[in-house]
Amino acid sequence: MNVQLLAAVAIGGSLGSVARYLVAIGAGRLVGTDFPWGTLVINIVGSFLIGAFAEAFALSWNASQAMRVFLTVGICGGFTTFSTFSLDAIVLMQRGELWSAGTYIAASVALSIFALFGGLLLVRAFTA
Repeated sequence: MNVQLLAAVAIGGSLGSVARYLVAIGAGRLVGTDFPWGTLVINIVGSFLIGAFAEAFALSWNASQAMRVFLTVGICGGFTTFSTFSLDAIVLMQRGELWSAGTYIAASVALSIFALFGGLLLVRAFTA
């Protein structure tokens, strides 16, 4: 076990989790809590960031392994909320809001994949 890598993941995960909490609270205050907007935004932004980081590492950014795991496993892993997404989808279903649940699931998956691709393209545009 590499203690430096473990510390990078732990610190990044802590920061990502705090950011997730703050975004979720802010979204709830901004647009309400009837629909899990905060989780949706978090998953899209997190997917974009991990895509951008992965492409930057592959194409141009010679970051240390500790920096790579800090940003991807730590920050993005702590920030994104797929487990929370799953819980939110089930809660919507249990409330009988099947249309909202289906929309939420489809939007989360499709837009997160689209955002990851956007992150890849953005980095490619600046490194080409």
